[in-house]
Amino acid sequence: MGVTGRTGSERLFNQGRPGTARLLAGVAAAALLASPALAQDEQAPTVIDTGGATLLDAVTVVSRTGESAIESMSSASTIGGEQLERRMATTQSDVFFGVPGVTIQSDSKRVGSSFNIRGLQDFGRVAVIVDGARQNFQRSGHGTQSLTFIDPDLIKQVEVVRGPVANTYGSGAIGGVVFFETKDAGDFLRPGETWGAQATARYETNGGGWTTSAIGAVRFNDVADILANIVWRDYGDYKDGDGTRMPGTGFDVLSGLVNATIRPTEFSELKLGWAGTDDQWTEGGGNYDADLQQNTFTARYNVTDPELSWLDLHINGSYNGADLVQTYLRPARQFDPITGMPIIVPPGSQTTYDLETLGLDIWNTSRFQTGEISHELTYGGDWVSDDVVTQNAAGGTDVYTPSGKRTVWGAYIQNKMEWNWLEVVGAVRYDSYELSGTSANAEGDRFSPRITVGVSPFTNEALKGLQFYGTYAEGYRSPSVTETLISGLHPNGVVFPFLPNPNLRPETAATWEIGVNYSRDGLIWTDDTLRLKAAYFDNDISDYIGGVNLSAFDPTSGCPFFPGPSAIPICFQYQNFAQARISGFEFEAFYDAGHVFAGLSASIIDGHTISDAGVRADLFTVPSSQVTGQLGFRMLEEKLTFGGEVQFNQAPDGNPAADDYTLVNLFASYRATENFRIDARVDNLFDEKYANPLNSSTTTTFFEPGINFKLAATMRFGG
Repeated sequence: MGVTGRTGSERLFNQGRPGTARLLAGVAAAALLASPALAQDEQAPTVIDTGGATLLDAVTVVSRTGESAIESMSSASTIGGEQLERRMATTQSDVFFGVPGVTIQSDSKRVGSSFNIRGLQDFGRVAVIVDGARQNFQRSGHGTQSLTFIDPDLIKQVEVVRGPVANTYGSGAIGGVVFFETKDAGDFLRPGETWGAQATARYETNGGGWTTSAIGAVRFNDVADILANIVWRDYGDYKDGDGTRMPGTGFDVLSGLVNATIRPTEFSELKLGWAGTDDQWTEGGGNYDADLQQNTFTARYNVTDPELSWLDLHINGSYNGADLVQTYLRPARQFDPITGMPIIVPPGSQTTYDLETLGLDIWNTSRFQTGEISHELTYGGDWVSDDVVTQNAAGGTDVYTPSGKRTVWGAYIQNKMEWNWLEVVGAVRYDSYELSGTSANAEGDRFSPRITVGVSPFTNEALKGLQFYGTYAEGYRSPSVTETLISGLHPNGVVFPFLPNPNLRPETAATWEIGVNYSRDGLIWTDDTLRLKAAYFDNDISDYIGGVNLSAFDPTSGCPFFPGPSAIPICFQYQNFAQARISGFEFEAFYDAGHVFAGLSASIIDGHTISDAGVRADLFTVPSSQVTGQLGFRMLEEKLTFGGEVQFNQAPDGNPAADDYTLVNLFASYRATENFRIDARVDNLFDEKYANPLNSSTTTTFFEPGINFKLAATMRFGG
């Protein structure tokens, strides 16, 4: 049974650790990148190209106050534009390569990804949002649990906020927020165009994978436009670094979206969107076929008026429906989840997982002055309802993922105040939840505060872009349907009961963070840019929820012994078994001078739990620490772009199946004409055999792809 509460190892901050020394040395190299800034005379400012290496300047949606990642007093990152094109992403894991603090767990189900931010994942600890719609699909078992299905070719931009500071964006995100923005006509069509179309074809050698993508957009007038995008992928099983084929890693995906924008007035906008996917893959060593269909509908309305500083109103509504059908391909020997007696599940039997998520999000920002202090006062509320219906092939609801309903809602107020060199953000959020099912009901509520103070004390040209900040923020995650309602008998291998727990307390996170933002234009040349963010964080999670094995021989455990063939004297239950503490350091820097660009990022992390009895154990969901470097060049009037990436990963100490590894990637792009582009990439150039530690254990290890060559051609038309 794969559970969130698995524990593993403490690592990284131990003195004398050679791998840690290499990591810290790599991070220290960033000082060499920034040092020329202290000796430069005043230079002319540059216009930031947010499609390139300076995406930290892109305005973020998650902030809700129109600030960029480099302006945000939080650990925020943005991926999009040229940076996203260079990655030629096949899966979501490719999109987030080198983003500090973010790890993707996908095992063999590569079309679905579970997001891990700062060592926290699953059951809503990371809020994943697509165009304002929460992605809450979850299926428990052996492997990834909270799964997100969004094709990389549909993405315009991704924003990541690490930690519980984005408390204006919904309940539960004690790990952080990932916000996907999909493509729309306003960004795709060039100035003066009324229509445009684009087609891309790509081939990958490892797994023999083909991707075809087509985009069409029409601008009817200044009031309305529409874009449609369709993507088809067909991939076989890939080989790891030793040349061993990994069964079940192939997939067949058909995804698409339609986004329309209507501007009823000069200062208002309505965005209507649909994104859908139909994914197929095999799992369980070829024992099952899996078929997922997902449809997301969104409506987002915004009205603002420059002459009405109190009005910047947003109203978002969303529906997300995900239906996963698992079909047995051969007879399966199991145990009845109710009686515990041996049964045979015949071929063609199905286990189904259906989720419907409704969401409503309303907020407004009012801007005003009190004396010399400027205010951005943001206030609003949100409501999300999950309806989970599952059906086991052997009868009844699925044992691992029970049926149930959960509703979470909240309200908040946040004031961002600026005076001269001082910036203060104060916020408080109220959360409430209700949960119901056949085996239990639960509810709860809480207030969560946030305070951030930033100073920009320097006025000279070299240092005026330097800001220091400190944050204290709390977050609140209510128990999920599965954690509260899981019940029945374990159906495979051995028999033991799952026990529901209506007395689960919500997790509460208290995070301290200190950080630095640095922005400089004209560092070496008059038109270059440097953007740098660094932060140290400490996150204490109280009432941490995880899976616990109870002994039937302990009369105080509440675990009954279930007699029968293959029965063992234990029970499984989710409990508030510990306090978790996760701390670490994150660094992200980008330099862009047009003809050359470079990036350096790092994530060093350590985590453990402390049980109610005072026993300390390492937290298994803490991923590898890593340092990633990137260097690229633009030549031939920037028609040709090429470069490479190097990433060193340090394995967690407590996972004997994991190991340190280094990845080297190459990329190139040639824009032959304004409308024709060729892209090439080599991932894992030296055919390294490696595993994501989140997919490694003493019993099984799942290895990632070996060397993979990618080649793509893109043709565009417009008029």
